[in-house]
Amino acid sequence: MNNKFDALKDDDSGDHDQNEENSTQKDGEKEKMERDRSQSSSKRKAVVPGPAEHPLQYNYTFWYSRRTPGRPTSSQSYEQNIKQIGTFASVEQFWRFYSHMVRPGDLTGHSDFHLFKEGIKPMWEDDANKNGGKWIIRLRKGLASRCWENLILAMLGEQFMVGEEICGAVVSVRFQEDIISIWNKTASDQATTARIRDTLRRVLNLPPNTIMEYKTHTDSIKAWEEFHGLVNSSGR
Repeated sequence: MNNKFDALKDDDSGDHDQNEENSTQKDGEKEKMERDRSQSSSKRKAVVPGPAEHPLQYNYTFWYSRRTPGRPTSSQSYEQNIKQIGTFASVEQFWRFYSHMVRPGDLTGHSDFHLFKEGIKPMWEDDANKNGGKWIIRLRKGLASRCWENLILAMLGEQFMVGEEICGAVVSVRFQEDIISIWNKTASDQATTARIRDTLRRVLNLPPNTIMEYKTHTDSIKAWEEFHGLVNSSGR
């Protein structure tokens, strides 16, 4: 921070705007370097189960996002809007996070909780997600907290029995309804998606007439682009 003020103070050319722009640019670069350094150091600091804790098969990360409905978003602004809450490697570490988190039913506005395997971002474009899809269940108000807890406990407990196919789960709080979804890696694997659907029905104790929709992330991206008027001449 001192560099910026020193640059302005020592300048005799009178071209303060240019100096300010250059020094601001340097500050921005410096901030980016520091951010990258902190991210890489956090990557190096592996999360492991503590002594006598019960390890999970995979490490998972909680994320939270909130946005103003109706405001256009790009995938870049969406990524910036997702806040990482923390990563855990054991049953005990999960409960330490979860016990301090607001329940989905108590969230307001347009909010989402995401729980994904460590290293997978809750974005369609992530390498682990891009060829996959998600099962979507729309819930009437009042059911989100219980369904979310049952879903993530089943996921952490490996109840879906589909190997490494599960990527993560999302609960989306909206004004009229709430939505929960579970994401998997391979949309084209019908046997796997059917097993996930059946397990989802069981762990959430869903009535037989519950509507469940499977949507590929490719279709989600296409629908999003069309909705935001981003269809280009190639027809993408």
